[in-house]
Amino acid sequence: MAVRQRLAATVATVLLASGLTACGGGGSEPPAPSGTPSPTSASPTGPAKPTDRSPHGVLLSSQIAMQTARRAKVSYRLGADAGGGPLFWLPKTALQVHRSTPAEAEQLIVVDTVAYQGGDAATAARQGGRHWERFSGAPGQDGHREIPYAGLIDLLNPMAALAAATADGVDAQYVGEEKFDDSAVEHYRVTTTAERYAAAQSQLSQARRDGLRTALAPGGSVSLTLDLWLNDRDQLVKLQRTGTGDSGRQDDSVVYSEFAGSLSVQAPAEADTVDAGTRSTSPLAR
Repeated sequence: MAVRQRLAATVATVLLASGLTACGGGGSEPPAPSGTPSPTSASPTGPAKPTDRSPHGVLLSSQIAMQTARRAKVSYRLGADAGGGPLFWLPKTALQVHRSTPAEAEQLIVVDTVAYQGGDAATAARQGGRHWERFSGAPGQDGHREIPYAGLIDLLNPMAALAAATADGVDAQYVGEEKFDDSAVEHYRVTTTAERYAAAQSQLSQARRDGLRTALAPGGSVSLTLDLWLNDRDQLVKLQRTGTGDSGRQDDSVVYSEFAGSLSVQAPAEADTVDAGTRSTSPLAR
């Protein structure tokens, strides 16, 4: 197909030359979100090394492209929950979501180990005029605080999906060239299981892997299909996860855009927040 022909001769050289720390967005780099760095990224331990344009090689190339981008705007539907906003997956975790479906609160902001929930009149009425509830991550076994709402972040993180798609023994197939938002994209499909998807996340704690496996396996999912659409830079523009189980069906989708753009995640003013204690990594904001 046209996109694959354009990329075949140049992609490995361009991506490997760019390295894993380049911004990829051009211009000056916006400030990173505030917070204390913690080793919680779902990125693989070492740089992927694509050597060809086979489906597996292309997905390895996509890992490099998304490591380079480090951030994007996401629009998601996870079961009954839907919303969107900026997501940072490297060098530290940050997320700002405005929900488009009824939920506990209208907005959710996560900056490393601190989260803020609210931003609406209902929260202000409940909290004496303050619009935001502030949560700290619960201490992990090593004493370091975890990331609140990590279950949601792990489902949105493109690096987690690509780690699962390129895991040893996983068969990737090229479906074809398609149109997405008036652009040509390449469609790839991977068949795996919730168990293998979670096991591929070597950078996550065991508790987060367990939570991810449970989220992806309704009633004990026996199969999980990942559909991935890549643009002409091998960036992941759409992810869809479907699965079947004994008592439910998995059907999630995430759209990524504005890679490495001028995105920011800002914590609310402290005067407009109330401390609500700690929040574990395990509950999913579903």
